[in-house]
Amino acid sequence: MSRYFLYHSIGTFPGKAAQMSDALGRFSQVWSAEDDGQWPAALAERQSFIDAWRGVIDAQEGSMTTAENVTTALYSLIGGLPADRLRGKRVLVAADCFPSLHFLLAGIAPRFGFTLDTVPFRQGEGWVRDDDFIAHWREDVGLALLTFVSSTTSHRVDVDRLAAHGHAMGSIVGVDITQGVGVAPFSVSGGDIDFVVSTSLKWLCGASGAGVLYVRPDLLTDCQPELRGWFSQENPFSWDLDKFQYAGDARRFDHGTPAILASVASLPGINWVMERGIDAIRANNLGAAHKIIGRAKDLGWKIASPLDDNERGGSVMLTLPSTIEPPAVISALRAEEIYCDARGSTMRLSPGVVTSESAVDELFNALERIVPTGKTRSA
Repeated sequence: MSRYFLYHSIGTFPGKAAQMSDALGRFSQVWSAEDDGQWPAALAERQSFIDAWRGVIDAQEGSMTTAENVTTALYSLIGGLPADRLRGKRVLVAADCFPSLHFLLAGIAPRFGFTLDTVPFRQGEGWVRDDDFIAHWREDVGLALLTFVSSTTSHRVDVDRLAAHGHAMGSIVGVDITQGVGVAPFSVSGGDIDFVVSTSLKWLCGASGAGVLYVRPDLLTDCQPELRGWFSQENPFSWDLDKFQYAGDARRFDHGTPAILASVASLPGINWVMERGIDAIRANNLGAAHKIIGRAKDLGWKIASPLDDNERGGSVMLTLPSTIEPPAVISALRAEEIYCDARGSTMRLSPGVVTSESAVDELFNALERIVPTGKTRSA
């Protein structure tokens, strides 16, 4: 057990190193064999990864594929939509969305002919309220991208409420579940979510490069991705240059030769999470989160995350005072083998299953030495 509070960055579980090493070692043996079995084995591993992800979010067979990251997954989806779904309409996002996705949407808006509308924060607040998002969401919204859990405040949106509203508006509804999947329950089985983008890196305890894209089957059949290649075809081994045909399932969002190693490296973590159960993981996380909140309140520290468990993901964020240099605080904690990080003045704390029961007290005892208590009082 350790003083590890970085599940919002890289998730881990007991025995992770050995299980990843074993999975990659077995793959290395297959890939290095002097026979013709490499690709059948590799594609089977990739499919096992996809099937595991289907179990995580209750997705239908043929509705998911891999992507390098959430940004490429979103681009692939948007590039596959019929032109009239977005041209002349608004694409709606919240100001606390993951910046990479906002950078992408802002850059491609002129070419795809949509207006990017970013729902702002209320004065003095750190996350966008669901009520405000809905107030901006009218029938001229072609697509809305929801952020399941914010990476800077751990605010968790009410996906069911927002998706139902989007369905009523006739919008395409997508959800970036990166910061919440694996520690908070999420499912696409309700039917109002049109697509999902995510990675396996964080609470699912996987590796970088193991992104995924889910597309609802009846939307999927309308999509003709512009980012396409030989693996997008119904028959990837068709060499007829004049008879390209999209695959009938989510494989149409594939393109060139797929990466395999990230899937192999990530499957042990996903399997561990599903075997342990998200409810059990959430209960463990909440115990530590409540202790963080209690210690912060006792010291009068400003908490930058929702206090309601139903409105918060797996992290608890604290606001450092303006007189403190966050890198210096993080460095001082690292010297005591306590691991967390900061975004600006926001300290991010994400306890998981390897975080020891005593780690929260050890963290706050260290913070009281590093950051004078009087300087951390909230206004």
